[in-house]
Formats: sequence, structure tokens, C-alpha cells
Amino acid sequence: MNFGDTIFANTPPHLKRMAQLIKDAGVKPELEVFDFGHIGLAKKLIADGLINAVPMMQVCLGISWGAPATPETLMFMKNALPPDAVWAAFGIGPTEFPIVAQAILLGGHVRVGLEDNLYIERGVLARDNAQLVEKAAKIIQILGAEVATSAEAREILNLR
Repeated sequence: MNFGDTIFANTPPHLKRMAQLIKDAGVKPELEVFDFGHIGLAKKLIADGLINAVPMMQVCLGISWGAPATPETLMFMKNALPPDAVWAAFGIGPTEFPIVAQAILLGGHVRVGLEDNLYIERGVLARDNAQLVEKAAKIIQILGAEVATSAEAREILNLR
């Protein structure tokens, strides 16, 4: 896909090879989908047995020339995911916390961190990842959901 002014290339043969190596290693992959077509390719890898059932899908929104970080896009992409998928979503920059709320409202999980957003609020740099996680946790709790413990997260992801 176009990624800003560069191209980010993961060809289907390359992805198949990575999927086989990951499966052979006994590791659960996180499948990042930056646009609608990526979901179709992920479903094909699952159907072909290269990725075990109950995948972990990460809906990545707001990256230049990828899917926009809007409620409509998140709902559209969420509805296209495999029905048994464990999924999370994130938005880049100022869309990080609105997407936290949208993902929770749609029954998903969230991802936050300095990789995706440097600011805790407009014009104020976050001091660290922990500060971003604390704000996301507060949003989750305000919306009436619970933040998973590490043990609960392992259970949700079906990890040993």
C-alpha cells in the first residue's frame, strides 16, 4: 500500500511464507489490516490453514493513504473481520483516543502508544506510553467496560 510518500510492500507470497514460519514457531500473530482488502487477504490465509482460527486482528486507521480513522470506517472493517476474530483498533495521532472509544463501543479491544501518537492532549507531549495507557483505561472505564489484567489478556488471546 502507499504509506505516506513511500510504498509498504508485503506481497501475498511473502505473507504466506511469514505465516508458515510463525505457525511453525507456535506463535500467535497479530494481523494488522490497514485497508479493507487486507481483511480479505487475511481471511484467505486463514482459509488456507496458514493462520490458525481465532486470529488476532488489529485495525489500523488514519495512516496516510490507508483507511481513514472514522467511526464509519471502523464499523465497516469490524463487520468484515472473521466472526471469531479477537480484534483491536487504533488511530494515528489525534484520532488515537476517539478510536479507543469507538473500538470499545463496537466490542473490540484497543491499542495505544507512542508508536502511533506522541500527544496526551492537543499540544502536550505524552511523557511515556504509560500515560497514554492510563488515559485509554480511563476512557474504557467511563464507557462501562473493564480493562483486562495481563492474565485475562492471555486468556482472551488464547495464549499459554
